[in-house]
Amino acid sequence: MRRRRRTGHPLPRTRAALLALVVAALGGPAVLAPPAPAASPAAHRNDAAPERLTDLVNPFIGTKNEGNTFPGAAVPFGMVQLSPDTGHAMGYDYKHTHIRGFSTVHLSGVGCRIGGDLPVLPTTGEVTETDNAKYAAAFTHADESARPGYYRVKLASGITTELTATTHTGRQRFTFPATDHANVLLNAGQSLHKGVSSKVEIVDDRTVRATVTGRGFCQDTRPYTVHTLTRFDRPFTAFGTWEGERVSNGSRASSGTGRNGAWVRFDARTEQRVEATTAVSYVDADGAGRNLAAEEAGFDRTAEAARAAWEKRLGDVAAQGGSRTLRRTFYSALYRSFLSPNTGSDTDGRYTGWDGKVHQAKGFTYYQNWSLWDTYRTQAQLLSLLAPAEARDMALSVLRIDAEGGWLPKWGYGPVETNIMTGDPVTPYLTNAYRQGLLAGHEEEAYKALKRNADGVPPADSPYAGRDANERYLADGYVPLAPELSRHKPGDSDFQEGASATLEYALADGVLAEMAEALGHHDDARRYAERSRNYRKLFDPATGFFRPRDAKGAFTGSADPAKSPGFHEGTAWQYQWLVPQDLPGMIELIGGREAAEKRLDAFFAYDKVLADPARTAREVWVHGPYDYYNADKYNPQNEPDLIAPYTYLATGRPWKTTDVVHAALTLFTDAPDGMTGNDDLGTMSSWMVLSAIGVYPVRPGSDVWGLSTPVFERVELRLDRRWYPHGRFTVAAPGTSDTARYIQSARLDGTEFDRTYLTTAALRHGERLELTVGAKPGRWGTGRSAAVPAVGGRRIG
Repeated sequence: MRRRRRTGHPLPRTRAALLALVVAALGGPAVLAPPAPAASPAAHRNDAAPERLTDLVNPFIGTKNEGNTFPGAAVPFGMVQLSPDTGHAMGYDYKHTHIRGFSTVHLSGVGCRIGGDLPVLPTTGEVTETDNAKYAAAFTHADESARPGYYRVKLASGITTELTATTHTGRQRFTFPATDHANVLLNAGQSLHKGVSSKVEIVDDRTVRATVTGRGFCQDTRPYTVHTLTRFDRPFTAFGTWEGERVSNGSRASSGTGRNGAWVRFDARTEQRVEATTAVSYVDADGAGRNLAAEEAGFDRTAEAARAAWEKRLGDVAAQGGSRTLRRTFYSALYRSFLSPNTGSDTDGRYTGWDGKVHQAKGFTYYQNWSLWDTYRTQAQLLSLLAPAEARDMALSVLRIDAEGGWLPKWGYGPVETNIMTGDPVTPYLTNAYRQGLLAGHEEEAYKALKRNADGVPPADSPYAGRDANERYLADGYVPLAPELSRHKPGDSDFQEGASATLEYALADGVLAEMAEALGHHDDARRYAERSRNYRKLFDPATGFFRPRDAKGAFTGSADPAKSPGFHEGTAWQYQWLVPQDLPGMIELIGGREAAEKRLDAFFAYDKVLADPARTAREVWVHGPYDYYNADKYNPQNEPDLIAPYTYLATGRPWKTTDVVHAALTLFTDAPDGMTGNDDLGTMSSWMVLSAIGVYPVRPGSDVWGLSTPVFERVELRLDRRWYPHGRFTVAAPGTSDTARYIQSARLDGTEFDRTYLTTAALRHGERLELTVGAKPGRWGTGRSAAVPAVGGRRIG
């Protein structure tokens, strides 16, 4: 969503050489472990010690060319992401040379400014500047390192800053040069988002409290408030505050709508190290205090605990084979997949709901930050496999949003709706949770909320947009491209992107039909299944593509499918494959399997993919920074196309899926610009992980997983026995390589298996998928019964 891309260079075809040269050509890898003080957890590991999975993770991947990731410290799904801000709208940009502060809250890979609350920076000398753009500290990447749960940089001022985190707190350790003017600046008034007001106060000689109220994302939203409490490990020798440009010595409080903050000072002539712990709460100041008391510990102990938490998460996937560079790229993507959604409840279970009131989470952890237009396609499914307990609590949190706020969300930040993006992403998100067995005991509650969302529109005075074009969709079978009909709420309107909104509504209707049928709501199931075929209302026989209709029903806009309006961040060429609920029907519209294959070949520039996959990915598919339009080719940097390579599974050419997927995987590298566009809270990283494993959710919101050749010889998924009784599932492809990448045959738990997809039941009750691979395409998966059927069971004729 809203991201930029680069073009690249000719590269060799072998996987190891390919990735190695990408790293070199694009500026080399981030320096992950420069020498550090002996006591620092960033020190080099002993060469004789076994390598830990956290050693394979490069948190700097995606910090260049608008991947919009952050390199700082966090634990899996933590409320706090303590990371440096360099002046980039989303926090950190690898090209920048100055750090403005280390702030407590970030989102990985979003395309609009948000977070960055309470940037803190160590300085020396007198405090004279209050704008962090002016007092920003210079640094170089040679003096910077990071690993999961830990970040370190030596600033040009001579001050070394180290960061680590717990779920609710961020810990900072500053090592100053000898001075009696060792300062720490706490800037309450300069977050990344649009500030509304802020307040900072000196509580005692070791503690600073701050409250930041902000709003916005891509557009204005209702305000929300973040409460922080920062405690230092020793008393200040002096302190003060500032408002605007006026610095006050000894002042204890500063507040207002402009720039304000506080500074504290230490005598570092004998003891140079100062530690500070900042706790965060979205409830109140007392919540921040309780979070601090519950999770306060020494810096080194916290850093090792964070590392252990990441080792456990990464250890749920054991990949064997492939180069070390490939493994680093893979485990770095897996790391980013576990960064969000984020804990929203305090240690006592309290959280601020979407009604602005304080609630209690009983029996579950409340989560927040919902980039649903993105994550429903990949990350939701990956978490259902590898973190089902947390994924269950996440789904329950979405249901709490409906119960407390009055409607299901679309794109939520903290306790507010942003209404960013279009369509109905919450339906496939929740139906996925249902199909993966995560909503046990809450099935009817979820269905009731989904039915109201699918059949209605939020009230005019509600901050939610929901399916804001639903009245026209239900009446006419499509969403018109009619911006003048928008309901004028903050965020996006489905009327602005009528063609893609229609396709997204129809997809959601299809997976909701499956849920309705399974729960015994048969009349609803038939109704939703019929609506799932509304995509046909946009098919223009004159062009052979989808095309938007205006409010009167006429096709509108350019007849060129590469230039047609009405498709959110894409074109008719790219959106034509977003019919996973009825691929047989879509292929029938195009003219059958052969016609569909011919169109897919043109879309992917398939002949060029075979000749030079990496160059094709960079020079033919990728079109430039945030350039989503005027294209007739695959766009692997953006969500609408993520599913497209797997369409070949429905045309009887499964090897072409592997060819295209492996070419797209070359866009992920072990370098700061090794991210294919914005990561969007783990969406693109999850695509990489799932595609590298060879098991991909080809119908979001359902329970089917398409197969392609993995890039590793063996991948073992270590699964939660409460959902997966065997506790593991292994995908084995001995001998897989760039040249031997075509599936010849498959066996599931020893039995021959010719389908190109697995069901969740097969993953849950099976143990091993064995693939025999070769250098040329075989007959595996080519039969008409091998492809995923449509909702309702219809297969390709």
